[in-house]
Amino acid sequence: MTEINEPRRRFLIAATSVTAGVGLIGVGIPFVGSWNPSAKAEAGGAPVRVDVSRIEPGAMVTVEWRGKPVWVLRRTRQNLETLRQPSLLQELRDPDSEINQQPEYARNHYRSIREDILVAMAVCTHLGCIPGYYPQGRDDVEHALYYCPCHGSKFDLAGRVFKNVPAPTNLVIPPHQYLDTDVVEIGKDDSVA
Repeated sequence: MTEINEPRRRFLIAATSVTAGVGLIGVGIPFVGSWNPSAKAEAGGAPVRVDVSRIEPGAMVTVEWRGKPVWVLRRTRQNLETLRQPSLLQELRDPDSEINQQPEYARNHYRSIREDILVAMAVCTHLGCIPGYYPQGRDDVEHALYYCPCHGSKFDLAGRVFKNVPAPTNLVIPPHQYLDTDVVEIGKDDSVA
C-alpha cells in the first residue's frame, strides 16, 4: 500500500484551484464585457449638438439621433403668430398637448424651450413615415406645416396634429437642452435627474 503524501496533495489541490479561478476570471471578463453596448450602439444614442445660430428664420435642418431623424426648425415671427390663432387651435386634435409627447418644459403653445426653435422627432405618429415640411403651406392649409404624404396626416409648426387625420397624437419632442444661446443638445436633459 502506498503512503499518501498529505503536503503534496494540499499543494496540488491549491494549485488546481488557483488555475481554475484564473481561468474563470479570464473567461468571465469578456463575457461580462459583452453585456455592455457596442461603440456603434453608444454612438447611436449619444446626444447630438446643433448650432441654431446658423439656421435662418423659416429654415430647418434634420439631424439623426438614435437612428431617427430629428427636425430643428427656426420659426419666423409669422409662424409664431399663427401657432396662437384661435382658428388654428380649433383645427387641432390636442392643442394643449395633454397627451404626453413632450418633456414638461416643452408643454406650452410652442412645444419648445425657446419659442423660435422647434426640436421634434421627424416621424409621423401614425405609421412612422417622415412628413414633409411645407413652409408656404399647401392647397388645403394656407400656413406653414408638416404634411405626411403617405396617409395625409398634418401637423402645425409646433408638431401638433390636426383633427380628422390618421395620426393619433402630436409629434414627439425629444429631450433637449441649450448649452448656450446658440447650441442645442438633443438627447440629453440635465434638468431631469
